[in-house]
Amino acid sequence: MSLIPIRSRLFVLGLLVLGVLAGLQVPATASEATASKAKTVMIYGDSLSAAYGLSVREGWVHLLSEEMGQVRVINRSLSGETTYGGLQRLERILRQQPPDVFVLALGANDGLRGLPMQKTEENLRAMLQLARAAGAKTVILGIQLPPNFGAHLNRGYEDMFRRLARQTQSGLVPFMLESFALDTRYFQADRIHPTAEAQPLILKTVRPAIVAALQKAR
Repeated sequence: MSLIPIRSRLFVLGLLVLGVLAGLQVPATASEATASKAKTVMIYGDSLSAAYGLSVREGWVHLLSEEMGQVRVINRSLSGETTYGGLQRLERILRQQPPDVFVLALGANDGLRGLPMQKTEENLRAMLQLARAAGAKTVILGIQLPPNFGAHLNRGYEDMFRRLARQTQSGLVPFMLESFALDTRYFQADRIHPTAEAQPLILKTVRPAIVAALQKAR
């Protein structure tokens, strides 16, 4: 018997076996499947969201990440950040880490520095538009300035945040410190930055709007 036909048959059989093995796919584990579906929330704020004066684990953003389970929470907040600074770095950040939900918590430092409210509004609007163009649902965390800045200025900020939320179809928390703003026990010595004890209160205030945005996310 000739060896050539036998070798040919073995070669063809080998190709068939390889073809069958190549067609088999190892199913993804439960954790891999969950990870692929996990949504991302980005917090983009200033010292009020950057756990100023506290450990990172004490801040409300970290507390949010612990509560949200499979949702990935990214904190790109920066102490001292203004709306101008935030706008300058946002486009690059969105390219690197496109979120499903973008939570904008800037504006306080603009007010403390006496920057024009019109410019603050323009910068905030531009950031919200960038985030929405990147496919994210957006949430605004509003702020108010200390009482000595005057009620008229704070009414202006309140109106600005409501207007931006309406114009950009964003979720809105009118004042992220609302539940304790008048209680000095919840502020550090500078009377501006919340204590560790205040962080769960901030989370309780902002969490519903973030969850609502997640439910609408792609």
